[in-house]
Amino acid sequence: MADGQGKREKPVARRKVLQGASGLIAAAAMQATETKAAAAAAPAPARAAATPARSADITGRLARYMVEARSRPLPPAVLLECKHRILDTFGAMVSGARMEPGVKVTRYIRTQGGTQEASVIASDFRTTAINAALANAMFGHADETDDFEPVTKAHPGCVVVPAALAMGEKEGRSGQEFIRAVALGYDLCCRFLMALGPDHVRLSHRSAEGTSSHFGALGAAASLARLDERGMRFAISYASQQVSGLWSWVRDEDHVEKAFDFSGMGARNGVTAVSMVQSGFTGVDDVLDGDHSPWQAFSNQAKPEEMVAGLGTRFFVTESAIKTFSVGYPIQSALDAFLILRRANNLTPANVQRVVVRLPADGANIVNNSAMPDVNCQHLVAIALQKGAVSFNDSHDRAMMQDPALLELRSRVELIADRSLMDPASPRSGAVEVTMRDGRKVNHFTRHPPGTKEAPLDTAGVNAKVRDLMTPVLGRDKTEGLIRQVNNLETLDDVRKLRPLFVA
Repeated sequence: MADGQGKREKPVARRKVLQGASGLIAAAAMQATETKAAAAAAPAPARAAATPARSADITGRLARYMVEARSRPLPPAVLLECKHRILDTFGAMVSGARMEPGVKVTRYIRTQGGTQEASVIASDFRTTAINAALANAMFGHADETDDFEPVTKAHPGCVVVPAALAMGEKEGRSGQEFIRAVALGYDLCCRFLMALGPDHVRLSHRSAEGTSSHFGALGAAASLARLDERGMRFAISYASQQVSGLWSWVRDEDHVEKAFDFSGMGARNGVTAVSMVQSGFTGVDDVLDGDHSPWQAFSNQAKPEEMVAGLGTRFFVTESAIKTFSVGYPIQSALDAFLILRRANNLTPANVQRVVVRLPADGANIVNNSAMPDVNCQHLVAIALQKGAVSFNDSHDRAMMQDPALLELRSRVELIADRSLMDPASPRSGAVEVTMRDGRKVNHFTRHPPGTKEAPLDTAGVNAKVRDLMTPVLGRDKTEGLIRQVNNLETLDDVRKLRPLFVA
């Protein structure tokens, strides 16, 4: 009897729920109608400001260029600079594989298995392209060795090159295609921030680095997947859906989450977007136009045309800065200026009373007495005063942060966040003034540190940097072989042939 009653009661209860739901649906429909009416009644300028014009066709113009770019020859100067950044990123990935973020992500990826599509650098195994992109990208930003774009504050290399390598291995693409894919990835990475406005992104507590990385990986992977225009449109939409990143990375004291936030997350998500489209996924084909676009979601002063302005004539791969010191980018100019003064004036711990470093305020706030040795300006200037140089090992040795002699030198270094130095034409400059014990003062201003487009490194300089980074991991022969091959990458018929040179 009880069971029978229960069976009779269920339809009644279900009807009540449906009746309640019908009321809610009707109310929602009424509210939607009222909203549409209010929107229609709104002044035309207000509606235009809220909704970018569909006629701009940003998605279509970008997608068509992405298709064309994989077969369009790069100007010789751009080709050279692209190879420099690929090699520079290989140096960051190889050395980063043995640092804490690299060790942790390698251990994690080993547990994931998967089809053997792409290599995990400096290891003995392969995994899916998505997993390999995640691992190698975290290697690329395991410390502060990778390149940096001064205007947007993006870190293109550590996400674009791993994404290109993963998809290039998966598909067996040539070195020439690899180079063009990297150039495209740099463009999308930096242009996405230019269109959003990097300062506006940060004002919303978002990470400019994490936000841009998804589009960098998308550009590189989609090129090597040889997607057509329709596929490019869908991949852009899937990448847009995954864009994320908070500025909370500044509180990461171990540089582990930072490696994921800056590069691992974006590389994984960009390659995922492209792989899904390769498998037949469809989606929104105009995500960069009209309502609910990234421009509305991520910025209140977006300039969507920046996404496509100058495509094919302005190449951001020539504008990123290759670091000469393995330290946070705001510190590059400070170290350069201080070491110039040290050499010119025979500065020593015995004759220096005080050092005042002035950096642009947005950068100074990141590197002011950071818990990470390679992102602590005062600590690194103290090392430079003591040793006359800052090596890779010095900038990553946590024990040195507790050394009594260095702590005493560090107490003499003052860092000032100077808003007057926030100049778009030289966004990462630095001024250093040293007061000597005899009262003399010497100073130097580094407007553009070495490695920037204004003071670029030549091929020999890039080779020397990566040689020091890779030899301890790969050994001399593999390191020299990888340097030679990347310097002639356009002649390689299959990027898989690089594998023997970067496995440990």
